[in-house]
Amino acid sequence: MSKPSDNPADPFKKALAETTKVLANNPELTVTFSVDPAGMTNDMVRLPQVSRRMTADEVLIARGTADALALRHKFHDMSTFNRYAPSGQMAYDIYDAMETARCEAVGARYMPGTAKNIDAKIANEAARRGYDGITSASDAPLAQAAGYYLRHMATGRDLPAGADNVMALWRDFIEQQTSGTFDDLDDILADQKAFARLTRRVIDELGYGDQLGDDPDQTDPEDDQTAEDDDTTDAEDQSPEDDQSQEDDSEAAPEQSQEDQQDASEAQVSSEAGADEKMGEEVDSPEAEAPVEPPAPSYSDADPNYDVFTTAFDEEISAEELAEVAELERLRAYLDQQLEPLKGAVSRLANKLQRRLQAQQNRSWLFDMEEGILDAGRLARVVANPTTPLSFKVEKDTEFRDTVVTLLLDNSGSMRGRPISIAAICADVLARTLERCNVKVEILGFTTRAWKGGQSREQWLQQGRPQHPGRLNDLRHIIYKKADSPMRRTRANLGLMMKEGLLKENIDGEALEWAHRRMVARPEARKILMVISDGAPVDDSTLSVNPANYLEKHLRDVIAMVEKRRQVELLAIGIGHDVTRYYERAVTITDVEQLAGAMTEQLASLFDADPKARAKAKGLRRAS
Repeated sequence: MSKPSDNPADPFKKALAETTKVLANNPELTVTFSVDPAGMTNDMVRLPQVSRRMTADEVLIARGTADALALRHKFHDMSTFNRYAPSGQMAYDIYDAMETARCEAVGARYMPGTAKNIDAKIANEAARRGYDGITSASDAPLAQAAGYYLRHMATGRDLPAGADNVMALWRDFIEQQTSGTFDDLDDILADQKAFARLTRRVIDELGYGDQLGDDPDQTDPEDDQTAEDDDTTDAEDQSPEDDQSQEDDSEAAPEQSQEDQQDASEAQVSSEAGADEKMGEEVDSPEAEAPVEPPAPSYSDADPNYDVFTTAFDEEISAEELAEVAELERLRAYLDQQLEPLKGAVSRLANKLQRRLQAQQNRSWLFDMEEGILDAGRLARVVANPTTPLSFKVEKDTEFRDTVVTLLLDNSGSMRGRPISIAAICADVLARTLERCNVKVEILGFTTRAWKGGQSREQWLQQGRPQHPGRLNDLRHIIYKKADSPMRRTRANLGLMMKEGLLKENIDGEALEWAHRRMVARPEARKILMVISDGAPVDDSTLSVNPANYLEKHLRDVIAMVEKRRQVELLAIGIGHDVTRYYERAVTITDVEQLAGAMTEQLASLFDADPKARAKAKGLRRAS
């Protein structure tokens, strides 16, 4: 295993992290590098990964992203943002894009060097989204055009080619509709409150005034610093607390458009929890024999607002159907060969887990029996009173609580190579270990059938690219091993993960719902679901035509639903990715070779504690 100092990119990462903290004016800010989409929270910034090669493009994009997020952290106030945020989708997108451009423009005034870095970030995003090839305004996002136009007006800088193309397609329309509105832009650019009012005016002039909702200056006069009665003061005092709560939960990147509405969605999930619990058995029961898509009125149990353009091309498929038996055997042999040095360590951990599980299968005794083993502890009674009959005891096995464990493995392209190999072998060894302890195991995988949308996107294009299509790719949910199938019969199936071209993109929320539905249909008394992933949900086709946090928000909603229902014990392991911000019970590992130990410890910890004590401890954690 390489030492951290062996990576030539580490000094650059360290310097960039320190610069980001200084630029954000927050020395306590946590800066991480990940293959996940860039983003930020109240106390963390996530930047694009920089490889050992440190290409010029990687360096420029990392710098530009770091500068953009740091400037938003420094010049953006979440409570003010939420206060003036419109209620409609398009209006909100314009509002968010213009606020992002404002933060970057203010930063460019004070620190001109950031403008060039951010240009590189904008150029990369525009190229990735294909903005340079758009020829019609109807295909160009108006919200992005408004943000680009504002940045151009505020800084006077030319935009990169793709971004300039989007702005040019909408420029005449924007200038015609907002004539004179931007005249005082220089005076209010540093005042977020005044700028928010200007943005709402622009949204109205662009034709989306019906999506603005109530005027916050009229509903909450105290914002203008005018003294009102005590009731108004109390109501106003309450708003920043709620907004701060939303800020702490926010994970959005500057380009994201709906993350700040997440808490409202979670509140909706909570208010509908009773209905969800009543629906649970009705939704899940059809899967008792063969898991199929549940007859639900929406595409998601967790969030009825989550849309899917089409499910016609989705598939739930067993590993045997994706490869011939001979190929599976060959791939399995290749997997064994690749991980031969690691199997010993994994097996030792599995044996440790088995001992810990078997310790829970404590033996007990039935006393005062008429036959069996003589109970020496009660011989004193016979000595004291010879007429007392001898007492015997009979050994009895304590019934081990009926349990099923599901391992849900991320089969995305970022897992290619050593991560997916180790995940496969760990799943294999742990499944055999748990089976020896009479614990049933199911192994599932999730990915997509194609890159960049597949047949779903083709159908969307044929239908004229309707706006907000929702999830826009073909799902592939793979069953490597059913809970009732012995491992010896399905061992070769795990070799499928080595198949070239299998690993594509990952839509975690729907995969987690799928695994959860399968589990709740099981008859076992205790159900444990372990998710193994190396990143946030990513599907370029979906994210290119929906809010940037669309899939991530759905994942959070699904996790909230699973944890609310408490039918399944949910835990997660992140490989180089902080999953603790999603899951209540989770662990993050930095080296893929730690996976075996993490899986073992996480499962063992669930079995170690007494169920009542564990429930009590969990309640205390929630209360704290």
